[in-house]
Amino acid sequence: MERPLTPEERGKVREVVGVFDNLDQMQSAIDDLLTDGFDQTTISVLAPQTVVREALGDQSLSAEALGANPHTPHGTYIDPEARNEAKAGIIGALFYIGAVGGAGMVLAAGGALGAAIAAALVLGGGGGLVGATLAQLIGSAEATWVKAQMEHGGMLLWARAWDEAKERAAIDVMQRNGGHDVHTHAATA
Repeated sequence: MERPLTPEERGKVREVVGVFDNLDQMQSAIDDLLTDGFDQTTISVLAPQTVVREALGDQSLSAEALGANPHTPHGTYIDPEARNEAKAGIIGALFYIGAVGGAGMVLAAGGALGAAIAAALVLGGGGGLVGATLAQLIGSAEATWVKAQMEHGGMLLWARAWDEAKERAAIDVMQRNGGHDVHTHAATA
């Protein structure tokens, strides 16, 4: 017996899209969607500007036009806590590598424990500084992403809905959180 097709495979998945005027409104809508039972994998945001331009051409499109186009590339939503954990992980890992590597090199060369500790502090601090710089670059990339969307009229948010109840819920959440031009269309694969 064949397995039943999923709504997505049947082509009956719809997605709700809305435009938000700031990151706080969009994050509030995402939080409400997650609370209302939407899985994080069903929520997406606009892909980076370079991806959008590559997919749709070098034309400058408004947020409303991008939201109305079912072929607009989506980006994966990553929650702020995960981004912060990634930044902390980068800093911590590079600090650890520097500290252990520095101490290990001094001890392997026959150096004293005090020199090994000093090397660990210096090289660990240097590694942590490099990690902090990388974490700042991640934050800068996010700020650039937000700025690029705002220059086109707002930030786009999509939520996939497999039935009418979820579709209505997503519309309500987006509108309640300040989304405008909220509408649905058939989701593309």
